[in-house]
Amino acid sequence: MEFDQIVGVVCGILAGMVACRLLIARRFARREEAQRLKFDVETREAQLKLREEKSICELDFKNRAAELERSIASRNEELDLRARELARTSDRYAQDSKKLDERDQELARDKRGLEDSEHEAEKTRRLYRLKLHQISQMDQVEARKLLITATERECEKEVRELRHNLLKRSDAETADESRRILLAAMQRITSQPMNDATATVVALPSEEMKGRIIGREGRNIRTFEHATGTTLMIDETPDSVLISCFDPVRREIARIALGALLRDGRIHPASIEEEVERAEEAMNANVIDLGEAAVRKLRLNDVHPDVVALLGKLHYRLSNNQNTLAHSIEVANLCALIAAEIGLDPMLAKRAGLFHDLGKAVDEEYAGSHAAVGADIIKQHGEDPRVVNAAAAHHKEVPAESAYAGLVMVADALSAVRPGARASSIDGFIQRVRSIEEIAKEVRGVSDAYAIQAGREVRVIVEPLKVDEDEARKIALHIRERIEEELNYPGAIEITVIREQRFTETAV
Repeated sequence: MEFDQIVGVVCGILAGMVACRLLIARRFARREEAQRLKFDVETREAQLKLREEKSICELDFKNRAAELERSIASRNEELDLRARELARTSDRYAQDSKKLDERDQELARDKRGLEDSEHEAEKTRRLYRLKLHQISQMDQVEARKLLITATERECEKEVRELRHNLLKRSDAETADESRRILLAAMQRITSQPMNDATATVVALPSEEMKGRIIGREGRNIRTFEHATGTTLMIDETPDSVLISCFDPVRREIARIALGALLRDGRIHPASIEEEVERAEEAMNANVIDLGEAAVRKLRLNDVHPDVVALLGKLHYRLSNNQNTLAHSIEVANLCALIAAEIGLDPMLAKRAGLFHDLGKAVDEEYAGSHAAVGADIIKQHGEDPRVVNAAAAHHKEVPAESAYAGLVMVADALSAVRPGARASSIDGFIQRVRSIEEIAKEVRGVSDAYAIQAGREVRVIVEPLKVDEDEARKIALHIRERIEEELNYPGAIEITVIREQRFTETAV
């Protein structure tokens, strides 16, 4: 009985050991299965991450390749443009060289002809000297004096007429050149000829603000004027201050800065400099917005950012009370309309009209007229040569090389002379016209005078029996000098003196 119990215990122990072994084996199998599954998941995650990184790298590579291709294409276009410019320059130099060679050959022929003529003249002079000596038995000195005297008497009238023509032509050329230089300077520097257009009035919330603006010992107003480049005029006018400056952009910056200072109430040199900097930043952003708006309005593209900024500055430039940016947009539209009618490229004509007054937005540090400076700027930014020539030639300072220059001239004149384009004070206009006519009528020998073309020209009628041609020319010069000394007017005034005689008979 004890043996059976022992056998039963041993069997139970063996069965337990077998069961434990099986349980342990199952646990190991489940753990191995879990580890295998985990390894598979990690492997799949690693492969997925690897594919994602590979996709990102491929996308980055494609983007960089596309960027490099665009850069290479842009560089190739720039190189092609430079190559075309160099080719045109080379052709122009070749043409100039050919013209110089032809000129040299012509001068050489003229020189040989002159030498031959001098030789023939010397032979003729010797022959006549010998004949004169044989006829008159005079010596050489007496014959020479007699010949000189006779020649002077014969050529006296021709010499006098030649002197008169040369002096008249010289005065006319000098007057034209002087007028061109003065007009170019006025167009480049002055923004508007009217005196009241060089100042801006800013309203003050109270009179005590004037003291804050001036500051202790005037340090605030000095800081403001130095930072903005303007002049503050504080007088007895209640609740207002006047900002004076010929540059409208600086005047607008000063107005914005002063308005911000008045709203803040704290006015001292540090706050003034900060507000002026903010005003300049706001002004630059506004200028760019105005330029981009003009470009969008005309549906133009490929306009350089520097040119867009200059276009925006034209909004603050006035010419005879006409906004220069609005005038440029109007000229561009007129050019496009005319170009479409006559079979030219409207977009090219529109660009020429928009950029023709671009030089008026440039500082006076640039030398030359506004037409030449504007043409140089758009040429530097890769504009079409026809557009560049149209901008440079719209005041006939350089020869027109295409029909687009004539388009800009016509559209510019149309925009300037249309009714209401350049409005001015009616009282000032009437006073200017009357002053011009009164100055002309005060001259002795003038029978009547009429100011026409809105005061841009005065026609002076003289009495032909009392005034000859030389005196008529002197009258025109005298009237010009008096108008320049006594009157203040925009642009130029042409003076035309009319001297004519009419004879009328009636047959019955």
